[in-house]
Amino acid sequence: MAMIMAMITRMAITGMIMNDYVRDPAEITRLSFAAIRREADLSAVPEDIMPLALRMIHACGMVDLPADLAFSPGAGSAGRAALAVGAPILTDVEMVAHGIAQRRLAAANEVICMLGEAGVSERARAMGMTRSAAAVELWAPKLAGAVIAIGNAPTALFRLLELLAEQAARPALVIATPPGFIGAEESKQALIENDFAVPYVVLRGRRGGSALAAAAVNALIIEEDVA
Repeated sequence: MAMIMAMITRMAITGMIMNDYVRDPAEITRLSFAAIRREADLSAVPEDIMPLALRMIHACGMVDLPADLAFSPGAGSAGRAALAVGAPILTDVEMVAHGIAQRRLAAANEVICMLGEAGVSERARAMGMTRSAAAVELWAPKLAGAVIAIGNAPTALFRLLELLAEQAARPALVIATPPGFIGAEESKQALIENDFAVPYVVLRGRRGGSALAAAAVNALIIEEDVA
């Protein structure tokens, strides 16, 4: 009897949960960003970075994220301005590229990931580097004025900084959220300390990921949901 009663109770609770949830997508979005604004300390986040902070928190559920968010002055504005005039978006992995709301890009901007291009694997082996780093070398012709989103590979960020030291072309903005235990924290700190006057948005430390990089780019594209 006790087992039957327990099963009935569980079924009742499950039924309540399954029937009592928000279904409207616009309302889910509104409530989500309202909760983030209540729970996260956004006091140090400037206006042009605020949509990026909100969308990045929304993507990972970590309301303490602003404490690790680093950005150069005017970085958000620089990224929006670049996209408005058609700047390409260069990504280190397809996961970032696929997470970007490409249909909302008003200037039909290219979203480019070179990881699968012919010769990348061979070059990586020959040079003793990761495929992500080798793919970054193919960015060179499109680097000037681009918006760059590195969400997975610290080696891609390190190689980008090496390229910037070798040539005059400068991207409009670099968003860097690669996670990991080897090179992630160091590569992001190197970007923060860059000598190339390149605007940046960085999630410091070991945490990060492709979803956060895509969310940051989307914040440059779509602002109305977080207003």
